[in-house]
Amino acid sequence: MRWALLSDPVPHPGWWNMALDRALLDEAARTGKGYLRLYRWEPWCLSFGCHEPARRRYDRTRIDRLKLDTVRRPTGGRAVWHARELTYAVAAPTGRLGSLRESCTAIHAALAAAVEALGAPTTLAPSIRPSEPGAGACFANPAGGEVLVGGRKLVGSAQLRRARAFLQHGSLLLEDDQSLVAELAGGAPTPLGITLREAVGRGVTFDQAAESIVTAAMSRWGGYWDRATAAMDDLVGRHAALFQDPAWTWRR
Repeated sequence: MRWALLSDPVPHPGWWNMALDRALLDEAARTGKGYLRLYRWEPWCLSFGCHEPARRRYDRTRIDRLKLDTVRRPTGGRAVWHARELTYAVAAPTGRLGSLRESCTAIHAALAAAVEALGAPTTLAPSIRPSEPGAGACFANPAGGEVLVGGRKLVGSAQLRRARAFLQHGSLLLEDDQSLVAELAGGAPTPLGITLREAVGRGVTFDQAAESIVTAAMSRWGGYWDRATAAMDDLVGRHAALFQDPAWTWRR
């Protein structure tokens, strides 16, 4: 198995990030190669799951008034506020990390090992029935296999599978909780999840967290690793129009 690593020091808008992740799914199916991407967001952004009823659940008038950037992900799950965090994406041929459950476990186990190397003891959430798309913020409740510290969610993830490849991406909270998501849904600004700062008792930079994840992934997934050389803007262009379209973002 060959892996390409994309650790991007430059933050990008939500539409750019989602377009590239979607293109990496295409590339994994086309080339048979796996991709690990680590990245950030600018401006900070509210993302909705592919099937989430965002128009019904979130206050669009307030979102517009606050000038918050929004995007709809290609994967499922529920809303996430992307601010001071590390976002990861894994795109690989179907079966390379096993079944849906096996691949989720392999990815979460690597993330848990990375967090433990940074100083926080972790557990993986037990398998439970997935929450409905409109049931609240991503970090309100852990899903099966997600990374927990002290019973609170540290990493939220979602996966999209096609016949030949899958894409899984998710957020590792470095500094910010998800209270804004609860507020935009009409509730009190309740802290959701746990941040890496809380978990380890100190600040952890994006670069430090990224290095730990890369080390854990290389050790656990094996194969041959190199830096990605494809022109990212060319890949982004394949799906840019979709993820920039408000009709897609607010389609339900």
